[in-house]
Amino acid sequence: MTGYVVARAGYASDIAVIVGQRLLSGIQHGPGLVEHRATWAEPPHLPARDLLALLTTTQIRGRGGAGFPFARKVATAVESGRRRVLVVNASEGEPGSAKDSALMMTAPHLVLDGAQIVARALGVKLIHVVVPGERPAVLPCVEAAIAERTESGQGVRYEVVETSGGFVGGQARAVIEMLEGRENLPVTAWEPEAVSGYRGRPTLLSNAETFAQAAALVALGPGRFAAVGTADEPGTTLLTVAGDGPGGVVLEVPLGTSLAEVLRLCGYEPDITVLLGGYHGTWLAPHQARTRRMSRADLGAVGATLGAGIVLPLDRRSCPVTLTAAVVDYLAGQSARRCGPCKNGLPALAEACKRLAGGAGPDATERIDQLIGTVTGRGACAHPDGTARLVRSLLVNFAHEVTAHERGFCEIASGVTV
Repeated sequence: MTGYVVARAGYASDIAVIVGQRLLSGIQHGPGLVEHRATWAEPPHLPARDLLALLTTTQIRGRGGAGFPFARKVATAVESGRRRVLVVNASEGEPGSAKDSALMMTAPHLVLDGAQIVARALGVKLIHVVVPGERPAVLPCVEAAIAERTESGQGVRYEVVETSGGFVGGQARAVIEMLEGRENLPVTAWEPEAVSGYRGRPTLLSNAETFAQAAALVALGPGRFAAVGTADEPGTTLLTVAGDGPGGVVLEVPLGTSLAEVLRLCGYEPDITVLLGGYHGTWLAPHQARTRRMSRADLGAVGATLGAGIVLPLDRRSCPVTLTAAVVDYLAGQSARRCGPCKNGLPALAEACKRLAGGAGPDATERIDQLIGTVTGRGACAHPDGTARLVRSLLVNFAHEVTAHERGFCEIASGVTV
């Protein structure tokens, strides 16, 4: 692997960040404002209508996990007619994701350019930047970038806040709770943040990559921006490969790139099991990993989603049943414990998954099915739904291995070819 820098994020391991063709272009020269302006010009001041036209034309979707159209968020905030709030959410709580942290350490000014463009269009004077408390190297990088911009007179102010950490700490409502001085945990919300967010005001809250993509769009124009990617999903996306352990990589690829090519670029054989989308993601069997592409439409055909751009390849002797039990146990401990599905449902689901991994028989699988139905769609946030999605994909895509575990035998760990 050539052409990369190392982002020392202060967690499990250093992340190798490969120099990319767009968002990650020029990062080898350093994260400073002077170096940034050698690649990206000072962004123009766009009226809201012009920014919305650009965003609508190129169909940029949020890169935080949900894939919500960014133009719709901006339009909702604009149409409110009230004083607005802007939040750059770089608070990745997902252990497998490091792209926003890497971006804030290697190309912070591209993120801040995007935030500045949107803030000016919305008439916002103060930009809130939220960074992960469990990754202490991010904060000083962001503060240094803001200091440079303040000195050059950018016309907006910034407030940087660290989360308290944890898997759900980066969830949108958890971030708003923290900004309002309460515990950094999600709560039930009856309206989108763009309608009623921080202190009841229309709040445009998106992750760091989304703002960087917006800056790239404004700088390149719709034609050049759409020169890579697919017709329906133009542009590039950032991926974190193997980010929850040593050897993690952040790279940039055009949307529509094959998963097999992503794996090859990072030194993996393409014919392996992959957890795509992180701990709230979807298990893909080797034949699926070999054929799928990094696009919403292609992945949706097998019930998968790119989510926050997380790709977790498995060793050939690692069993997805055993790993699912471990992940669900972790997720049960990471909930806000403010509603029944999180407080009671996820611990019960974790116990059932552990029983299945231990060979408890078909009763364990039946209990898992029951609990998936119980927790789905009933939580105050998406934490129960995401956890259920992970387990459901195991039952669907690894049914043969699940059946083997019911009999007390792990075919994958034993090296049996199915």
